[in-house]
Amino acid sequence: TLTAPAPFADETSCQCKAPHEKLTIAQARLGTPVDRPVRVYADGIFDLFHSGHARALMQAKTLFPNSYLLVGVCSDDLTHKFKGFTVMNETERYEALRHCRYVDEVIRDAPWTLTPEFLEKHKIDFVAHDDIPYSSAGSDDVYKHIKEAGMFVPTQRTEGISTSDIITRIVRDYDVYARRNLQRGYTAKELNVSFINEKKYRFQNQVDKMKEKVKNVEEKSKEFVYKVEEKSHDLIQKWEEKSREFIGNFLELFGPDGAWKQMFQERSGRMLQAFSPRQSPNSSPTRGRSPSRSPSPPWVFNKASPPSSPKAASASLSSMSEGDEDEK
Repeated sequence: TLTAPAPFADETSCQCKAPHEKLTIAQARLGTPVDRPVRVYADGIFDLFHSGHARALMQAKTLFPNSYLLVGVCSDDLTHKFKGFTVMNETERYEALRHCRYVDEVIRDAPWTLTPEFLEKHKIDFVAHDDIPYSSAGSDDVYKHIKEAGMFVPTQRTEGISTSDIITRIVRDYDVYARRNLQRGYTAKELNVSFINEKKYRFQNQVDKMKEKVKNVEEKSKEFVYKVEEKSHDLIQKWEEKSREFIGNFLELFGPDGAWKQMFQERSGRMLQAFSPRQSPNSSPTRGRSPSRSPSPPWVFNKASPPSSPKAASASLSSMSEGDEDEK
């Protein structure tokens, strides 16, 4: 486990104690010599350190079974002279390399063109770089003499990312990043932005905030409407279930064969029984009467011979009363 950054070459002595004998690539691939690692050198500017840089260093570190990777980083003066202005200064670039897991040692203020003296000083066995001819400092390929000496080992470039690509994105979207940094508290002077552009960017930031608020409101409204629709669907479904239940209960109670009809019929029968008089039984015995005579109530008149006059009626009533007394 790595617990410390890679050391700088000018702050430590060379770790190679054995005599520095020249190795061939075939010998290095076999893992020889066993008494020391193969010393591999990779150099560059490493501005805006990114994954493409890290992958190139990973390849350089794993070229041989046992290797020690030295990374040379050119200074600001040399870089600005031969390549152009950098985003990160040399100190930032040195520190970025020190914290890459594949780097064993960092060489500050590395030369633009590798000399035999530099290779001997750092006891470099091989130089690792991509195989594309690198024309600079008046040369068609600054690694030409390294290739001729059999000390060059190629690595593969990572497509789709480079320092120039990152800078192109920033320049292309300059307004976006200027507004972003103004919003984060940077001043127009620090961003080298004019007064008019500053006001324009701040106004655009306010417009974007309003758009974001409107968007949030729309999303919340959609969410609210969705919840209402979901609840409405549930309520309608429950209402349908309850309504079917209500209708079933109603039919059970008030339908053609419902409980209410049976109860009404029972109560009607009871009321009819209560209002209609009971008929006396025909076989009931009579006291003190002859079987030939059937008693008749005193108020019943003889239908066959109605009284012809009031006197006759009174006479008949008196005779009926006398007959009753005789019976008693």
